[in-house]
Amino acid sequence: MTQTHFPRRRLGTTGPEVSALGLGCMGMSDFYGPADDEQSLAVLNRALDIGINFLDTADMYGIGANERLLRRLLLARRGEVVLATKFGHVRSTDGAVTRIDGSPAYVRQACDASLDRLGVDHIDLYYQHRVDKTVPIEETVGAMAELVKAGKVRHLGLSEASAATIRRAHAVHPIAAVQTEYSMWSRDVEAEVLPTCRELGIALVPYSPLGRGFLTGAIRSADQLAADDRRRIHPRFQGENLDHNLALADSLAVLAEEWRCTPAQLALAWLLDRGDDIVPIPGTRSVKRLDENARAAGIQLDDGRRERIAALLQRHAIAGTRYPAAQMGAVNV
Repeated sequence: MTQTHFPRRRLGTTGPEVSALGLGCMGMSDFYGPADDEQSLAVLNRALDIGINFLDTADMYGIGANERLLRRLLLARRGEVVLATKFGHVRSTDGAVTRIDGSPAYVRQACDASLDRLGVDHIDLYYQHRVDKTVPIEETVGAMAELVKAGKVRHLGLSEASAATIRRAHAVHPIAAVQTEYSMWSRDVEAEVLPTCRELGIALVPYSPLGRGFLTGAIRSADQLAADDRRRIHPRFQGENLDHNLALADSLAVLAEEWRCTPAQLALAWLLDRGDDIVPIPGTRSVKRLDENARAAGIQLDDGRRERIAALLQRHAIAGTRYPAAQMGAVNV
């Protein structure tokens, strides 16, 4: 697979053309246990080598460490990358999120700090990571639009915004992409957010498209996870919820074996098949897994296979919320 042959999709009607699959970089610096920068750089370089050019980071990942990691790649290969980063979560030195800040002054401050850490003169896609309930979205997006005028940002995005917020934001400045969790085990976006994005010509960028690794079938117990792995506190990975949810992973594995692909490939192929306006960003710290995920772009689903997947998803309702209760109030705002 070469750079010129990897399928491309456009981020909405106003955004850039990107690889049909992007690469989520969060786990290279935070939340999912120990990581190795050199190994992560190998994954990043391999992604570009095979034509995956859409890289997703945020200022909060590793409290800036993930952006600094990407800087090492960008110094040599900036022209090959469609670079997305985010602002909004403010973290203390111990890693705790102290607040969500969408004030215009913070928008400008956060952007300048990200540009400095990344070592670039512009960000291709700049997301508000979470909506600040204390600041009207019009003020936040207005400040983001000023960054576009200043040449510091090319396109704007939102993450975990409700349909109503997306409409209000888009009225201030075109929104190229909305990022939210979307996968076989997180489908609430289909009710309002996805139809709204399609009405307005906005791409949907699903994060955690493999259910934070669960849909691969590799996670059978929370005990497999590192002590500091954030998934340990997620309800879907705990106790009876996990036991219940394993039925979905097991059924997916059976279907994947029949169709001669991996569960991860099938889960990604299903998302890609939902529409050309969908660009999933699976994360990995493994070159082998990156190559495996990339091959999902070549899997075609016919009506018969779509029906069998739909029946599978209908049989297996998911137990547990996708975040702990304290964090659920910050999604779909």
